[in-house]
Amino acid sequence: MEWLNYHHLFYFYTVAREGSVRRASETLRLAQPTLSGQIRKLEAALEETLFVREGRSLALTETGELVYRYAEEIFSTGREMMDALRGRPTSRPAKLLVGVADVVPKLIAYRLLQTALTLEKPVQLVLNEGKTDDLIASLAIQRYDMVLTDVPLGPQNRVKAFNHPLGSCGVGFFAEPSLARRYRPGFPGSLDGAPMILPTTNTALRHSLDRWFDQREIRPDIVAEIEDTALMKVFGQHGTGIFAAPIAVRDQVKEAHGAHLVGSTDEVREHFYAITVERRIMHPAVAAIAEAARSGMLS
Repeated sequence: MEWLNYHHLFYFYTVAREGSVRRASETLRLAQPTLSGQIRKLEAALEETLFVREGRSLALTETGELVYRYAEEIFSTGREMMDALRGRPTSRPAKLLVGVADVVPKLIAYRLLQTALTLEKPVQLVLNEGKTDDLIASLAIQRYDMVLTDVPLGPQNRVKAFNHPLGSCGVGFFAEPSLARRYRPGFPGSLDGAPMILPTTNTALRHSLDRWFDQREIRPDIVAEIEDTALMKVFGQHGTGIFAAPIAVRDQVKEAHGAHLVGSTDEVREHFYAITVERRIMHPAVAAIAEAARSGMLS
C-alpha cells in the first residue's frame, strides 16, 4: 500500500492557498527553504509537478489543481472531526462546483443554478467564471461538477465529457426607454441602421444574429462589440445602443437595467448546456438543475 505524507500535503495545501512560499512560511512559521524542500519531497513521492512559477508567484499545474481539491476535502473533514469531538455543530453542506462560461448571461445562470439552493439537503455553490475551453479542461481533472455553457462540446474536443441540454429560448432586443420607443415601430425592419451593441464574433449568439440580420437584409449600425453580457447591458441601459438578451429574462432586464423591449424573435435562439464527465448525471444538485430546466424554466 502506498502511503501519503500528510505533513507534506498540508504544506502544499497552505502554499497553494496563500499563493507563495513566503506567505505560507509566515503562516506555518517555517523557514522558506524547509517548506520548499518538503513540497519537493511531495512532488517526488507523487512523481508529479504541482507548481509552476509565474513571475514572482506560484501557479498550480493541472495535477496541482487536482491534488489541491482533494487536500481541501481532507483537511475540511479533519476540521469537522475536531469540531465533533469538541461538541460543536458539524453539519456542512455538500459543495456544487460549477464553471460558468463568461458568455452565458448572468441572469440565465442565476435562474438555472438557483434550483440548487432550494433543495431539501443544503448545497453550497462554488462558482467560477471563465472561457469555455479553460473550464472544460478543468472539468477533465474534476475541478468542477459541471460546466454551464451556451454551446455543446464538439466531437473534436479531446476531453471525455457529455452534453446535457438544459433548454433554449428566443432573443429579445432591449434599449433604454427613449431608444426603445423610437425603434419599436416596424420591428424588426426598424433595426436597419439602428445603433446596436453586439456580442463579439467568437460567440454563438453573434453567429446566430448575423445570420438572422443577413436573411432579413438588416444592416445595424454596430457601435460596440462586447463579449461580457453584463457589461453589454450596462452600456445599453445608458443609451449606447440596442442589445440582445434572452427573452426569458425580459422582466429582470427591465428591473435591473431599466431597459425596455424593442421586439423579439424565436428565429434566433440561445441554447444552454450542462457539461459533466458523467453520461448519466449522478450529482443530485446537477440532476435537480437539469430537471428544473427541462420543465420549461427558460420558456
